[in-house]
Amino acid sequence: MYPAGRLDADSEGLLLLTADGRLQQRLTDPRWGHRRTYWVQVEGEVKEDALAGLRNGLVIQGRRTLPAEARLLADPGLAERQPPIRERRSIPTAWLEISLREGRNRQIRRMTAAVGLPTLRLVRVSIDLLDRQPPLGLEGLAPGQWRRPTDSEAERLGRLLSRPARSGQRTGGIRSGPR
Repeated sequence: MYPAGRLDADSEGLLLLTADGRLQQRLTDPRWGHRRTYWVQVEGEVKEDALAGLRNGLVIQGRRTLPAEARLLADPGLAERQPPIRERRSIPTAWLEISLREGRNRQIRRMTAAVGLPTLRLVRVSIDLLDRQPPLGLEGLAPGQWRRPTDSEAERLGRLLSRPARSGQRTGGIRSGPR
């Protein structure tokens, strides 16, 4: 089995597993541009200029990120994280929804830190297959649970391998994890 993407030990959420190396490569290679959406709990008060920085792209480790979609999100009401995140009573927290088409190592954590909003909790909630259908998501999965793709999802994943890349694009199973 291959994970199609990775989650660091401090992150949680959607992880696609596949025995097909070509499918894994297709889902993770940035030139295909599969949008991944995350719910991000940050420390601090979110200002519009911080969101604008995320939306415009930032220089991280000497390279500019692609623009992200970023918006303030109401508390999504997730179950408490185990182990719990750190809390400082005098510093407010907020939730963001951030969508990326690239996936550099710890990219969201580095981006939020660069705009003055350290990440406390990071949850991948969906992966867009770019087929004009709803993205694959965590609906119906509790933390640590997994399921096989539905017949429709398996068909959609299989079609990815027969679709050529669109010009101008940049360079299993469904699991809620780790936790």
